[in-house]
Order: sequence, then structure tokens, then C-alpha cells
Amino acid sequence: MATYDLVVIGTGPGGYVCAIRAAQLGLKVAVVERRDTFGGTCLNIGCMPSKALLHASELFEEAGHSFAKMGIGVSQPALDLPAMMAFKQQGIDGNVKGVEFLLKKNKIDVLRGTGKVLGTGRLEVTGADGASQTVETKSIVIATGSTVAPLKGVEIDEKRIVSSTGALSLDKVPGKLLVIGAGVIGLELGSVWRRLGAEVTVVEFLDRIVPGMDGELVKQFQRILEKQGVAFRLGSKVTAVDSSGPMLRATIEPAAGGAAETLEADVVLVAIGRIPYTRHLGLEEAGIATDARGRIEIDDHFATSVPGVYAIGDVVRGPMLAHKAEDEGMAVAELIAGKAGHVNYEVIPSVIYTTPEAACVGKSEEELKEAGIAYTVGKFPFTANGRSKVNQTTDGFVKVLADARTDRVLGVHILGREAGELIHEAAVLMEFGGSAEDLARTCHAHPTRSEAIKEAALSVAKRAIHM
Repeated sequence: MATYDLVVIGTGPGGYVCAIRAAQLGLKVAVVERRDTFGGTCLNIGCMPSKALLHASELFEEAGHSFAKMGIGVSQPALDLPAMMAFKQQGIDGNVKGVEFLLKKNKIDVLRGTGKVLGTGRLEVTGADGASQTVETKSIVIATGSTVAPLKGVEIDEKRIVSSTGALSLDKVPGKLLVIGAGVIGLELGSVWRRLGAEVTVVEFLDRIVPGMDGELVKQFQRILEKQGVAFRLGSKVTAVDSSGPMLRATIEPAAGGAAETLEADVVLVAIGRIPYTRHLGLEEAGIATDARGRIEIDDHFATSVPGVYAIGDVVRGPMLAHKAEDEGMAVAELIAGKAGHVNYEVIPSVIYTTPEAACVGKSEEELKEAGIAYTVGKFPFTANGRSKVNQTTDGFVKVLADARTDRVLGVHILGREAGELIHEAAVLMEFGGSAEDLARTCHAHPTRSEAIKEAALSVAKRAIHM
């Protein structure tokens, strides 16, 4: 019977980072992985492959629509979808092999199979052949991530009715793509196939896209996506999809009730969110408590209701983000090793990788109003940013929200090119309790898009220079 200091179930971003950090701290570590490859959903069928297709499809669209105005003469680009999918796979392979290398480098044992918690200090690992082994360990970390949330009345077959997994591997561009859900996944994958030639309609139960993001940003974001050709049906729900004919027929009803109608599509993408993946873990038998949403309950140190068993990432409370899981993985490894581990949940950035990107960190205006916090606002549009103007990429703006009394930055929201890179300047500032004045006084290189952040910070005190 193998014995370890720590066994981590799952090798997604949270799991493998946790295992590596624990090994760096001198613990004897093993990971349990049921897939043939490491990296979990993010590296295999989520974050990474979607970014490859977003990048490739953006260049495809630019070659067809933007090169000429810059004086670059090219023939109309032709889509080679199998080659684009091969490009995507090359990226996946490189990343998952990178994780494999890191596990070997840090002398972490790999236990192939499905992990089941038997209680404090013990778990069972069952391989694909059905053979099982019992493993003893001082600590267990559950990092099994999440899976696609099902939609009642709609059965996913990953061919015509697809989840994000199937949408990343379509063998042809659908003539009509119906996306159910106007969250991050729906908008990103809808954008990919719209650029490649699909007619895209997004159906959303709520009366707005991207729930949780700043309302002002979302309104402009939706207008930009509509201008690009994405159609939205807000305040609507899909109650059924008939797949008996050559075209899918989706039944759509107003969310508030009313007459139903039918929309036809070649492919339907179900993207209504994700749920914790806790199947086969044996939570109930082990006495591990879960909440009403199926998430594993933890205390402020990631400990579950069973001593010696911890949980992180998508299976616990908080945003389902790979980088949140990574930070939790680092923190719990340090806590298990007897050190101080901490995650600042007030400073976790979120990004939607469309074109333009939408990124935020901290509080939105709606959240500040609800909390009764007095705040000041500084905004700056990319239409007034020199770099954006000369590149003719002026969609979007930067918004800085600061405490009205202390000037401490409480939230930053960016809609624009490379917003996902720009947001980290705000994250670092907020991690150290910085003010809008601190940001405004920091010299920014010219000409860069990041100058828009400085100008938005200046605007908090009504002294922006370039508008």
C-alpha cells in the first residue's frame, strides 16, 4: 500500500499547481488522473483550445476584412478547417506535455484512474480496467473541476447538439448556430464560428448578457457584438430541441411566459454554465458535506467536513476560473505544509476573450450601489487613445471605480483590445491597496493602450488630459 503526504485528485490548473507547490515544499506527493492526458478541462477541452480557435478565427477575419485598408493586398482567405483544428491540437499537446514534464521534474507520482475518498487518510483509485488500489496519505485535496450544466429538455449528442466540448471540434462550419446562454463560453465560441461564416443567434434567459459584469460595460459590449453580426434573444428560454429532421428545431419561449416560437439551426450549443464534477468521489459515503448547488463545503482554509480532506477550484464556492483554482492550489499546499496560504478573492480578474476583450477586477457599479459604498468614477474611451486610433481599434473604454473617501481603487472594467492583458495592472494596484491617484501618477509608456488606464484614473479626479 502506497503512502504519501498528499494526494491530489485531478490535474487541472488547481490540481497540478497544488501538487507542484507541495512537492517544492518537501512533501511526498501523488496525483490521481482519470484522463489519458493531464491538464483537466482547461488544457484539453476548455480554456486553451478555445483560445487557439479564437486567435485563428480572428486572423482569418482580419485577413478578409481589415488587411486591405492597411495597404496589405491578399486574396480572399480560404478556410481550411481541418488544418485549423490541427493547429488547435498542437497547442493542446504542447500544454499537456508541459504539465507531464513538470510533474516528473518535481518527482510527483501519477496514479491513473478514478479517485474515491474513503475517509481521513485513505482513498481508492480504480483504473480503466476496473482494478483498484488503496492509497494511504496524510492529506487529500479534491480538485476535480466542473462539467457542463445540462439543460432540461435538450439532450447533448456532441454532434449537432453540442456542449463546449463538441463546439471546439465541429467538422464543418454550421450555416446557423444557435447558442443557449450569453455567458463567457457562449460568447467566445459563438464569436469563433461567426467569424468563420456561421449565422449566430444567442438565446439568454436573463434580460442582459454576461451576468455579473458591470452593466455599462455589458451594454456597449452587446452593441459591438451585434455590429459584428451576432443576434441576441434576451429574456428568452429554449424548452426543447427537435432533432428528427435535417435541421434542428428549437422551441423558444419568453422567460416571463408567453407564446412559443421555433428557430431552426444546423448546430445548437448548450452553454448555460458549469456544475461541480464530483461523480465517483464517494462524498456522501465519506461524510463530506455539500451545499444545495452540489459544491463541496469548505472552511476558510479549504478544509472539508472530513479531517485531512480539502477541496479547491470549481468544486467549491467562488468563480469557476482556472486562475482562481491555481491560487487556491498554491494556498492549500502551503497550509498543508504548515505555512501561511491565502487567496484574496477581492482581486480575481475575469476575462472574456472575444474581439474586443472584456475584462474586470473587483467590484462593479451595481455591487457598490447594492453595498451602499460611496464611490467615484473615472472613464476613458479608446477612441481618445493614440495607439488605438492609429491602429483603428477604438472600440471600448476603461472604467475605474474608487472609494469616494479614501480614493482606494475598488474595481476596474475594460472593454477593448488586449483588455485581458491590461487588467493586471489594476489587479496589482488593488492587491497592494492602491488609489486612483497612485495609478494616475504612474508613468505609462507612449503610445500604448495602457495609457487609457492612466487617463481613466486621472478622470476619477476630473483631470483627464486627452478628453
